[in-house]
Amino acid sequence: MNYIFTCLALSVINFAVIAEAADQPKSITESLNASVSGVEGEFVSAAEAMPEDKFSFAPTTGEFKGVRTFAQQVKHVAAVNYMLGGGILGEKPSVDTGGENGPDSIQSKADIVKFLKDSYAYVHKAIATVTEKNAVVPVKSPFGEGMSTRFGLAMITFGHSFDHYGQIVVYLRMNGIIPPASRQ
Repeated sequence: MNYIFTCLALSVINFAVIAEAADQPKSITESLNASVSGVEGEFVSAAEAMPEDKFSFAPTTGEFKGVRTFAQQVKHVAAVNYMLGGGILGEKPSVDTGGENGPDSIQSKADIVKFLKDSYAYVHKAIATVTEKNAVVPVKSPFGEGMSTRFGLAMITFGHSFDHYGQIVVYLRMNGIIPPASRQ
């Protein structure tokens, strides 16, 4: 539950900053879209920063048994993005997600990054349909039999992405790579 409140707080802060910068009120759609764009820029650039020969990297020193590789982290985020976008739209995702881990057939860095970028495009398409009138109308959750809302699923999109962004930043740094967002 704290995770949801943290995501909501981040969205509200982002909304306030954007509205203040533009000196005019923004819609819920624009606010959610801006939040996703923010994490998309950081996540995609971090994925692109890892050399292809390191995409199979996973930490092994310490308590890291069974963690996802860098490639698996990226594919997981992309697959969940598709699932969340489909939930917002009330449709089956536009591609085979391979479940929450992404399709086994996607292996190269180029294909994984394309899968990631395409997943964010799908999320933007979905968020474009979120309005003040339908944001909190119950929709079927893409995870099990429960219900959620379009707003809730959109919030999970950037919250989940930032969770895994933190993990891939550690992977980058363990390989001597400064994440693009930290290079300024």
